[in-house]
Amino acid sequence: MVRIYSVALSGYASVLVTFHETGADQAMKQISPKAQRTARAGRARPPNRPPARVVADSKLENASAIEDDIGRRIAFQINRERRLKSLRLKDVADAAGLSQSLVSKIEHNKVKPSLSTLHRIAKVLGTSISALLAAEDNVDKVVFRRGERPVVGKVQNMAEWEGIEAEIMVPHREKQLLEGFVFLMEPGGHSGGVLQHDGEECGYVLDGQLELTVGERSFVLGPGDSFFFPSDIPHTYRNPGRKLARVIWINTPPTF
Repeated sequence: MVRIYSVALSGYASVLVTFHETGADQAMKQISPKAQRTARAGRARPPNRPPARVVADSKLENASAIEDDIGRRIAFQINRERRLKSLRLKDVADAAGLSQSLVSKIEHNKVKPSLSTLHRIAKVLGTSISALLAAEDNVDKVVFRRGERPVVGKVQNMAEWEGIEAEIMVPHREKQLLEGFVFLMEPGGHSGGVLQHDGEECGYVLDGQLELTVGERSFVLGPGDSFFFPSDIPHTYRNPGRKLARVIWINTPPTF
């Protein structure tokens, strides 16, 4: 069917415009206005948009590649630091309160250590978690977008997991004065025991709840609350709430 319309152009005389109405257009008139809008929206969808499943699979593959790179980096740095200090696997395991088998598996990238396990090993080696994740391509980087920060604390064996992962905010550099994390604490997630090390630390609760014990005092913090204490005072923390807690945590010097 051919239809002719008169269209007025601004500042000019009207012109005749011819439209060819297709069979699909005629059929559209037989359905409700709401259904017409839905059908037109479907027809207007960009033809080259990748399916949602393809996009999701791509993101998962990228996340998996990042995790594998972190695992290899940690394994290499632990082995390197241990050998530089002429320590045996047994020496590190005994000092960290871990099994020799576990330390060996971590060095060979067979298992991913929990956050507290990684902290124990770093402390024995006289280094920090951020140093174990050091990467040359991050030395001069200023901005880390969402999804670009390395995450530590992910484990395969849930029985060994304390329910905490940490995004590294501050990449390791020589002679740096602080290290920073975004702690992601599942309900019930905890520090994995009492912590005590050199330095000072402060933090800010973004979401959820944080129960912080410093010495003999315990505090429950919520969104917008902050804290500060000397790191050589024995301290623990956990998430007493029912949803994920996100906490910015800063240490100086980098001794965590």
